Amino acid sequence: MNIVFFGSSNFSLYFLEHLFNKRNDVLTVITVTDKPKGRGLKLSITPVKEFCLKNNIKVYQFDNINSVHSKETLEKLKADLFVVVSFGQIISKEILEIPKLFSINVHASLLPKYRGAAPINWAIIKGEKETGISIIKMVEKLDAGPIILQRKIDIDITDDASSLEKKIAYLGKELLIQVIENIENNNLFLLPQNDKEATFAPKLKKRDGLIDWSKSAEEIYNLIRGCYGWPSAFTYYNDKLLKIYKAEYLSEPQLESDYLPGQITDIMPKAIIVNCRKSKLLIKELQLEGKKRMTASEFICGYKIKKGEILG
Repeated sequence: MNIVFFGSSNFSLYFLEHLFNKRNDVLTVITVTDKPKGRGLKLSITPVKEFCLKNNIKVYQFDNINSVHSKETLEKLKADLFVVVSFGQIISKEILEIPKLFSINVHASLLPKYRGAAPINWAIIKGEKETGISIIKMVEKLDAGPIILQRKIDIDITDDASSLEKKIAYLGKELLIQVIENIENNNLFLLPQNDKEATFAPKLKKRDGLIDWSKSAEEIYNLIRGCYGWPSAFTYYNDKLLKIYKAEYLSEPQLESDYLPGQITDIMPKAIIVNCRKSKLLIKELQLEGKKRMTASEFICGYKIKKGEILG
């Protein structure tokens, strides 16, 4: 079977590496174009392209996957199957219908829940206790195609977006091999999704990481975990942006507090304790704008933060 793989992110790289090691039929890889990155705006290649260059895999990059040029190029590849994992562009029906068989997509949620670009992040932010991996036959409507295979996974209370991505990828890469083998053996059962049960996980924007201290400590803790990596959960301290990377929260509800939301109630040797609705957040690791990431202990020593000061 001739497979063309579409992917651009670190998440998609887990699947490409596994396919490459398990099968010899990855014909070509499609990824997005190089993007300027960092202060110097140097062109940065995707991790998928980097892997292809190291392993002599033919790779194409398109500004617009749905352009006439892209379509003509893909048609010449004579693929049996398109495998799409975190590619980064919406693919049209016309392109999806190019392969001899069809196109499949690996999606990091229990579809129809969390359709969209950031299912791992939003599942954590929303406080879900489980999520999973879904492999679907692709249709024109985003993440709405019938489910081929699906598996659940627990979200641990300590999971952040990075750790959960790895757990889902580890489960999903084996599932992808199984799906491809089922396709080869004509052993497929397609389960239509119930659109009425669909929820959505749009691409995170920077402002999604802003902490609202009037929310519960648990909600803020989930935001910190879900935004880990990017955009990072953040607040403000002395008018400077303050990112929070690691925290804990007190699960016991507190009595009526005289402190305001976002006000520091105590300074401990290894934590800064902040008042929230219903409970308190213990900040363990943070980074002030223009400074290095540091532990709460280092921050307390360096900035002499005091009880009673307000974040936000």
